[in-house]
Amino acid sequence: MKTLMPPHGGRLIDRTGASTLSPDPKVSLTLSAWEQCDLEMIAIGAMSPLDGFMGEADYLSVCDNLTLADGTVWPIPITCSLDAATADPISEGDQVALRDDAGRLLGYLTVSQKYRQDKRKQATTVFGTEDVAHPGVKALMDSGEVCLAGKIDVVTPRHDPMFTEHRLTPAQTRAEFERRGWKTVVAFQTRNPIHRAHEYLTKCAQEVTDGLLIHPLMGATKDGDIPAEVRMQCYHVLLEKYYHADHTMLSVLPAAMRYSGPREAVLHAVLRQNYGCSHFIVGRDHAGVGKYYSTYAAQEIFDTLPEGGLQILPLKFEHSGWSKRAGGMVSRKTFPMIEGDQIHLSGTKVREMLQEGQRPPEEFTRPEVADILIQWMKNKPKGD
Repeated sequence: MKTLMPPHGGRLIDRTGASTLSPDPKVSLTLSAWEQCDLEMIAIGAMSPLDGFMGEADYLSVCDNLTLADGTVWPIPITCSLDAATADPISEGDQVALRDDAGRLLGYLTVSQKYRQDKRKQATTVFGTEDVAHPGVKALMDSGEVCLAGKIDVVTPRHDPMFTEHRLTPAQTRAEFERRGWKTVVAFQTRNPIHRAHEYLTKCAQEVTDGLLIHPLMGATKDGDIPAEVRMQCYHVLLEKYYHADHTMLSVLPAAMRYSGPREAVLHAVLRQNYGCSHFIVGRDHAGVGKYYSTYAAQEIFDTLPEGGLQILPLKFEHSGWSKRAGGMVSRKTFPMIEGDQIHLSGTKVREMLQEGQRPPEEFTRPEVADILIQWMKNKPKGD
């Protein structure tokens, strides 16, 4: 009998449920937006097999080899950093309190190691650039010089989380898949509203699986991205009107966006395997930003991973669009490319249309989604 995809590394980690009563910590750290997201993702098991922030051996191996020191596939360092002066009095075995930017206690880190992070190595290997115009590189360069490694014990993953109804842990999504009788589940990663090409990809994937998990990233993103509340409105109206409720599910992913292209595509696949998914959609320029990564680099990286390193199966899709001649959605695999035939709109063009109150064509986005975005743009304060 088929069962759900096992967690990455074989065991689903749970570091939640720590008591607020603890020995007086030597240091109290305010985690960055990235680190707050990572803390939650580790604690709930989404980053299994990690049970805390990485030590130096894992850190260097991830940068150089895309694996943890024990050979487990892992593409991006997950670290807790601080400045050297704050780190100086901290020793191995010390307990450090971890807080959000409002000062609320999130949990504790028991320090197993203290080491200096190699920002240049991480920038070039993980992001492929040292250019601080890249939002991920900028966040890295702004982080502390010293990393603390060790297991975490979490009191609350994040104070007052958004979208509580849809903020399901890996254990909860797995339980829901089981309840629905789904054994094969395809996940769709997005940080934007779903347009017609996305809809086409997800429905193609639904044809070969039991269910679709629309799993938008709702952690830290860059300035200029559409607000999470607006995106959720778009997802809800799409699911209500254009997807089959028995085969579609919505849950949010509280992860931080690194914009590291190919490496982040692998991380997104690992996370979805932990949530119980068997397949993962990888499209054009997955997790990319600007012109830093080639169009299909995020698909090609999966071919370089050690055999058996990931059990989740990437579904690689070509760039898709509406063909006037075919009268429907097509890709280069399904219909010849004819100059002027397909409707493709850049993000810049869509924003310009929305700012002018124009609805993008229905061949690009559903009218209900366009209405939500137009209203958001009208209400948006000037200069934002």
